[in-house]
Amino acid sequence: MWQLYQFPLCPFSRKVRLMLAEKGIAHELKRVSPWVEDDEFSDLNPAGETPVLVEAQKGAVLIDSGAICEYFDETVERAPMIPGTSMDRAEVRRLVAWFDGRFHREVVAPLMEERMRKRLVNRAPPDTGELRKAMMAANGHLDYIDYLLDHRRWLAGPALTLADLAAAAQLSVADYLGGVDWRGHKQTADWYAVMKSRPSFRPLLAERMEVIMPPAHYDKVDF
Repeated sequence: MWQLYQFPLCPFSRKVRLMLAEKGIAHELKRVSPWVEDDEFSDLNPAGETPVLVEAQKGAVLIDSGAICEYFDETVERAPMIPGTSMDRAEVRRLVAWFDGRFHREVVAPLMEERMRKRLVNRAPPDTGELRKAMMAANGHLDYIDYLLDHRRWLAGPALTLADLAAAAQLSVADYLGGVDWRGHKQTADWYAVMKSRPSFRPLLAERMEVIMPPAHYDKVDF
């Protein structure tokens, strides 16, 4: 069986977990804390970054959420996540890059630094200025998602794709850390409610980090 080395609030781990669940790939979770040195994990991935997927009997090691998701989309026919024409696939990959890159850099990474790492590792208070910047950036990104959903049912078109998994994974971490103001973003909230209702998403919403609790609406589909 595949073993997924992951951290619960790593959005890239969450994207892979959603992909595996949508594809029906059996796996077990192995938690890795990004601030704790782990020789076993470092041997698998010297970069020390999650996620890493291992199948010991096959001698298979997959590293990087993008590579992992593309591997399973190429090798498992069920629930294609990068479907359609070459133009359709290009749009899916564009949005995955947007959420894994810019959204993560401007919103999720600073929220994790200020509201998680500083508290758990440094025992330091967050920088309220950095939090405000991240939340303002989140609001701008939600405006863009609203715009996309004005023109399509899902983020990359008429069907669920990897773009939706990438976006929801990043948003779920930002929401857990209290960095998303959903007011005035009905299109995005409605889409995210549908994502939250999927069986693949429910295990993510049920998890809790030690010490850090999410907002009351976090695991509610109707919010």
